[in-house]
Amino acid sequence: MAVWLWWFWVLWGLRVAWGVGVNWGSLSSNPLPPAIVVNVLLANNVSKVKLDDADPLALEALSGTGIRVMVGIPNSMLKALNSSKLAASAWVHDNITRYQSKTGGVIIESIAIGDEPFLHIYKGQFQPYVVGAAINIQLALVKARLETRVKVVVPCNADAYLSNPSGLPSEGHFRPDLNSTMLQLLSFLSKNRSPFVINLYPFLNVYQNKSFPIDYAIFRPSSHHLKDGKSTYGNYLDQSIDTLITALSNLGFGKMEVLIGKIGWPTDGSRNATSANARAFLQGLKDHLKSKSGTPLRPNRTIVEEFYILSLLDENERKLINGGFERHWGVFTFDGQAKYQVDLGQGSRDLVNSKGVEYMSLKWCVVNNNKDISNVSAKVQEACAEADCTALLDGGSCFGLGWPGNASYAFNSYYQAWNQTSEGCNFDGLGLITTVDPSVGQCRFPVGLNESRAIASMCNMFLAAMLSAVAFYLISFVS
Repeated sequence: MAVWLWWFWVLWGLRVAWGVGVNWGSLSSNPLPPAIVVNVLLANNVSKVKLDDADPLALEALSGTGIRVMVGIPNSMLKALNSSKLAASAWVHDNITRYQSKTGGVIIESIAIGDEPFLHIYKGQFQPYVVGAAINIQLALVKARLETRVKVVVPCNADAYLSNPSGLPSEGHFRPDLNSTMLQLLSFLSKNRSPFVINLYPFLNVYQNKSFPIDYAIFRPSSHHLKDGKSTYGNYLDQSIDTLITALSNLGFGKMEVLIGKIGWPTDGSRNATSANARAFLQGLKDHLKSKSGTPLRPNRTIVEEFYILSLLDENERKLINGGFERHWGVFTFDGQAKYQVDLGQGSRDLVNSKGVEYMSLKWCVVNNNKDISNVSAKVQEACAEADCTALLDGGSCFGLGWPGNASYAFNSYYQAWNQTSEGCNFDGLGLITTVDPSVGQCRFPVGLNESRAIASMCNMFLAAMLSAVAFYLISFVS
């Protein structure tokens, strides 16, 4: 019996050693309660999750579940962590030790220093603080005797490395403005046996370049192949990973392990952002990684030991710098309903939707056709300035609604964001509250989540965050 038990734990360890993780973001105006989100994770056998920050409600909900967690540190905190060892120790104590120390606590495996802090559009704003913040957090982990259990990593956007103008992996290199900092970072990661974390967005290639072959991006058989000397690339993932490996090799770290912190495919808000393409991409990604075929530079091996899908849920407050699709990365809708079927760990079973979700009343706001709506466009612009109207964009699920259906969609988005108050459906008398669902085909007119529990949760989270922030900055100031 003891032998069988031993093998059980060996196999269980192998099961979670390589796995699919998900990003659980917090940029939503109407978030699902953390307990419901965790139930979705457990029901679908998701073994790993990455948090944007050390959200106390999310961490409490993850306690005792066995789900392995990567906790993020926002870019805005890097300067303070770089300048103060006391601030780093306080952060580790408040956000790692307190959850790791208690019985049945949270299994925190890694800490992500910043969110793509080297992103080119930041123009070096955070670059001077990244390595110092990582070192101070590592020292704090050593002080807390957690350095063997928790890794420190730095998620990088793929724009950190280049192969211009050829696009060939063999000519990969880090951006010249990053060379010195990257050498310091790689030395730190190597010393502490931490992986290089890269965030990849193959959809952006298709979105930004109309001639880019979508089949090459989503692992479908394609006539497009990239020849690089004796190497041939049949998909974008291998091309990008080998470009990174070349860049690492050029700085003397060619054998460093690579981990994918964010990768996914959006389902709305743009052409080619569909559930069918998202499913094909994620299933192709999983099959390719599990095949252990490797890349031309690292053949016959697992390309990455783990990856984190962007994302678990849609987030309607994500910035739209790249496009409307940014708010539709979720495998699940904002309220936890699966958009398509893909294996997150549940095997051949269908994905399990969220349960126990409390919605507001089944009411919608639409255009009142009994009024003069000749000037309704101005009101639509006002609604979309505050609410999420990205489904109306070219290629979006509600793009074909036509007039005035698209105006009704905008009105309803605003109405739900305003918690179905009568003022939220006024629009100078052009709005009308209805109990008849105006959804058409694939265009869903959503109903918001009940705010009563969400407000209580937000208040608790705000209070905890404020107390933590005050303590953090007091320590930073004193030191």
